[in-house]
Amino acid sequence: QVHLVESGGGSVQAGGSLRLSCTVSGATYGTYCMGWFRQAPGKAHERVARILHDGVTMYTVSVLGRFTISRDKAKNTLYLQMNSLKPEDTAMYYCAAHEGDFCASSWLEYKYRGQGTQVTVSS
Repeated sequence: QVHLVESGGGSVQAGGSLRLSCTVSGATYGTYCMGWFRQAPGKAHERVARILHDGVTMYTVSVLGRFTISRDKAKNTLYLQMNSLKPEDTAMYYCAAHEGDFCASSWLEYKYRGQGTQVTVSS
């Protein structure tokens, strides 16, 4: 059973930075796609970034150049470095994973999901 636990959220002012972490247990990166999603109040889940088993990354347009997804296989940890944060980045952030050599875009297609960590950016 794959278990994901996020940490690192908090409250920052616009322009600030945060690094989210997602500790993964019970999985091997070789067969998984991992992603970071966020959900703002009243909105659907949005995939922010994802990384495939071969290390290829992809980002949603609104975070390009500001967010970086990475992983440390030795620590079984997925990261999301968030710089130049904006008030519109305020949301609950989740890490998620699914098996396979592709990356799904829909939240519902990710079999394994964490409980989330809140990010609040004030202006």
